[in-house]
Amino acid sequence: MRITDLKIHPIAIADPPLFSSYGLHASYAPRIVIELVSEDGLIGIAEAHGGEAALAAFQAWRPRVIGADAFTLPARLLPAGDSAEPGADRSQTWRVPGENPFDADWRVYSALEIASLDLLGRALGRPVCDLLGGRVRDAVPFSAYAFYKLAGGGGEAEDARDDQYGEIRTPAAVAASVRRMISEYGFREVKLKAGVFPPREEMEAIRALRAELGPEIPLRLDPNSVWSLTTAFDVALGLRQELAQGGYLEDPVAGLDGMAELRRQMRAAGLETPLASNVAVTGFQDLPAAIANDAVQIVLCDPHYWGGLRQIQHLGRLCATFHLGLSMHSNTHLGVSLMAMAHAAAVTPQLQFACDTHYPWQSAEDEIVAGGRIRFHEGCVPIPGRPGLGVDLDYDQLARGRERYRRGWGHRRDDAGEMRRRIDPAWRRQIPRW
Repeated sequence: MRITDLKIHPIAIADPPLFSSYGLHASYAPRIVIELVSEDGLIGIAEAHGGEAALAAFQAWRPRVIGADAFTLPARLLPAGDSAEPGADRSQTWRVPGENPFDADWRVYSALEIASLDLLGRALGRPVCDLLGGRVRDAVPFSAYAFYKLAGGGGEAEDARDDQYGEIRTPAAVAASVRRMISEYGFREVKLKAGVFPPREEMEAIRALRAELGPEIPLRLDPNSVWSLTTAFDVALGLRQELAQGGYLEDPVAGLDGMAELRRQMRAAGLETPLASNVAVTGFQDLPAAIANDAVQIVLCDPHYWGGLRQIQHLGRLCATFHLGLSMHSNTHLGVSLMAMAHAAAVTPQLQFACDTHYPWQSAEDEIVAGGRIRFHEGCVPIPGRPGLGVDLDYDQLARGRERYRRGWGHRRDDAGEMRRRIDPAWRRQIPRW
């Protein structure tokens, strides 16, 4: 099945002002939607990180895609590795997801692999998961992803979105936002994006969640690397009960060496809370050191920059071999990405934790999936029986997203710049901050 065209759609979607240790989300986030068109007139789709650099990368790959056979395209395009120099910090420590130059080729490849699978699924009349060996679960669980935030629902002026959650700066507000997500989506696991306020305040937020939700809901905490070893140990000790039974502490300190040292200190004190990572570990190149030093017990995969769905399956087998847990990282995304994540999880039996998702923070006004937003059932996304990813594009909505991008919105993610613009002109990311 020969590919006759690669259509690249840069879009901007509204994003609420969510805090993380990287800074603050801007009013719009960039995404790219691609279409692989076959000689038979069938179209396979995918959604990826966006912005000017990503757009240029997709355009540069276009000559390699046109004329290729959809069945063998992924093998022809598979990157040899990343572009990091020996000894370079290829981690996500200093770069927000989607802006790391060392996994830029993998982000493009991932989208092309997903789109080719969607195309083949449509041609063969089978869901993507069937092309990868079949599903091991019919519905994929996702977690409530709690953030601190300013008031506002994203967008600007006449394009502003409704603010469903309001300002979230206190433990009570965190608990209320999660209760609302659970009520609407049925989530059964919870993660709090930390590294924003002094650790004692964020510990109180976790305790508020435990008091609100009870012991049966696993809790996770992710400060994105901005704690010192001393602070991270104190938090792990103080929350040893709250993060037990299915919870974890994600990237509390910077780097694999820092994670390994924290693990040694925790084990010496009898603390068995697992450490998870999608900052220190972002690709297969990071696994040997992580395993050798027991730095990470849970890997957070992401089909958008690990290399697509087949690579997530491969990662799952490696995690089982080395007795690592497997979870899934999320990015600011719409329904096409959500379905790609769901298919990846459906064919990876080693993925034991509910996947992260930013989906509750995005607005129906931005959704590009025909028929509107993906529906959750009891915290899960059911895998549809339809061919491919199981979703089609709403081209009117896609055009609206392109128009936002044309107007200059969401061309690059810059959380630190947004923090300086709206909160503190002198703000900079500091590691460790506490």
